[in-house]
Amino acid sequence: VEFLYCDLASMKSIRQFVRQFRAKNCPLHVLVNNAGVMLVPERKTEDGFEEHFGLNYLGHFLLTNLLLDTLKQSGTHSHNARIITVSSATHYVGKLHLNDLQSRCSYSPHGAYAQSKLALVLFTYRLQHLLTANGSHVTANVVDPGVVNTELYKHVFWIVKVVKWMTAWLFFKTPEEGASTTIYAAVSPEMEGAGGCYLYNEERTKSADIAYDEELQRRLWTESCKMVGISDEASRHP
Repeated sequence: VEFLYCDLASMKSIRQFVRQFRAKNCPLHVLVNNAGVMLVPERKTEDGFEEHFGLNYLGHFLLTNLLLDTLKQSGTHSHNARIITVSSATHYVGKLHLNDLQSRCSYSPHGAYAQSKLALVLFTYRLQHLLTANGSHVTANVVDPGVVNTELYKHVFWIVKVVKWMTAWLFFKTPEEGASTTIYAAVSPEMEGAGGCYLYNEERTKSADIAYDEELQRRLWTESCKMVGISDEASRHP
């Protein structure tokens, strides 16, 4: 196991990480997009993005696009490279505000978090569409890990923390259990060549209806390219 530092809340750090990784000239068979914050107070990343949207979504969007060439070179007809992005059931109540992705008009921690998780589902479906159109040996899927007992809940109200502490053993998954669907998506032979899936408890399931809106997927992709400073065309072609 080798560690390379990457701060998903910093576009500079992401670009630096990708340069370091590419310098190693290693193949890339699996990319898991798993970083995230939840219900944080209103604050911005160093690039000026609202933190949920900037870290949970844009950081992964940029990282994935910068690593796409390596993923495409690493995948083969019989062994596709795989991109797994971790979303949440919260995306079902999320609304994408294309005119206010930074939640500047009115900030709600719950709304901003849900929007970032919906954006990840839309991103995955659009990415798979582009990969298929290019004939790339890369698949992209999105995972709902369930309710997992981690430090992600440190910004919830104190009463929720008390309830979590008292009931976690009964209702929450352990981190190992929470990782199972991500691992399934990353290595299971059953998922070979399968892309554009929403997975929960190691099974394909239906995501929110709005996530299948191809026009919304396209518009979010285009806007995201502008925000992180990459070419929309460059992200479409090998």
